Parts: sequence; C-alpha cells; structure tokens
Amino acid sequence: MKNFKISILALSLFATIGIANAGGVGYIDYAKVIDNYAYAKQVTKEIDAKGLEMQQYLVDKEKEYKSLDTPLKKQSFEERTSAEFKTKEAAYVALKEKREQEVYTKIKEAAKAVMVEQKLDAIMDQRGVFVGGIDITDSVINKLKGLK
Repeated sequence: MKNFKISILALSLFATIGIANAGGVGYIDYAKVIDNYAYAKQVTKEIDAKGLEMQQYLVDKEKEYKSLDTPLKKQSFEERTSAEFKTKEAAYVALKEKREQEVYTKIKEAAKAVMVEQKLDAIMDQRGVFVGGIDITDSVINKLKGLK
C-alpha cells in the first residue's frame, strides 16, 4: 500500500510539472508575416519582374509574327517561339518555386526560434486555430527583421 501511495504521489507530481511546463500552441498570420518581411517583398518583386519580362517577350514576338509574310515563315516562327517560351516558362517556374521555398524556410526557422523562446509546444497558421492559442506573428516578424 505504501508503494501504491508513493507511485500515486509521484504520478501527480509529474503531471503537475508537465502542466506547468506546457507552453501551449502559438499561431502566426502568414500573410501578415509576408507583408512585413523585406526579403519576401524583394522576392515578390523579382518574381513579378520575371513575369513581366515574359509578357513583354510575348508582345515582342507577336509584333514580329505579324511582320512575317508567308505561312511557312509563320509556322517556323511559331514552333521556334513556342520552344523558346516553354524554356523561359520552365525557368520562371523553377525560380518562383526556389525563391518561395527560401522565404518559407526563413519564416519557419524564425517561427521555430520563437517557439523555443516562448516554450510553446507547436506553431500553427492562424487559419487552423478556431479558439485559443497565442499569436506570435509580431515576434516572428521581429525575429526576421533581426536576421538580414
């Protein structure tokens, strides 16, 4: 019986310590972080510039196409332009994915650092939190501003 009481006491002590150390769940507004993160803005501008560059390429090629006089030249031009555009499009998609992944990784690293500092158990996107949790958006933004 004595061992039973000691084990109950130990379990209740461990449960109390566990509750005291539990930090809860934090959440971030990812869109707000993106809007306030200079590197993310820079990446967005870079991606947009590449997109505009591709649009200008198409406009230029359309003008060039209209100046061709024979159907054979037009067909050859279409095939060549299509191949060139597919190459440019693939490079654009690869660049966009790479840069977006870089931004996501940096935000995730900052969120992990805040999670450790505030002794939280997990971090979620705010859209996944219905009630409760701790908003750490501003802490993540501040952490990112300190990163360079």
